[in-house]
Amino acid sequence: QVQLVESGGGLVQAGGSLRLSCAASGRTFSRSAMGWFRQAPGKERDFVAVISWSGGSTYYADSVKGRFTISRDNAKNTVYLQMNSLKSEDTAVYYCAASRWGETLVGPTTNFPSWGQGTQVTVSS
Repeated sequence: QVQLVESGGGLVQAGGSLRLSCAASGRTFSRSAMGWFRQAPGKERDFVAVISWSGGSTYYADSVKGRFTISRDNAKNTVYLQMNSLKSEDTAVYYCAASRWGETLVGPTTNFPSWGQGTQVTVSS
């Protein structure tokens, strides 16, 4: 399994931007699809975005499409989530996740066995 550590969360005003990072350790990162999820207080964890191991395919939840961008740098073992035009409803703990080695399904139903500890994003209105 791959170990994941998120960073970059914080407090931002509505309309602002943040970039989350997720640093991965382990040899499987470069062949693992990577995803971002979020969980708001009192709600279930929701899918946000996923990127294929090559970076060639991405998929977004409708709620973030056009505002968030997922990317990865396999040389740095890091995946990013650029969040623009933030809204108060984006407030949540954000988690990154890694698929199994060689995963080819890239979408909201991709299986992610490895998870980070999360980073808090708070958007003030």
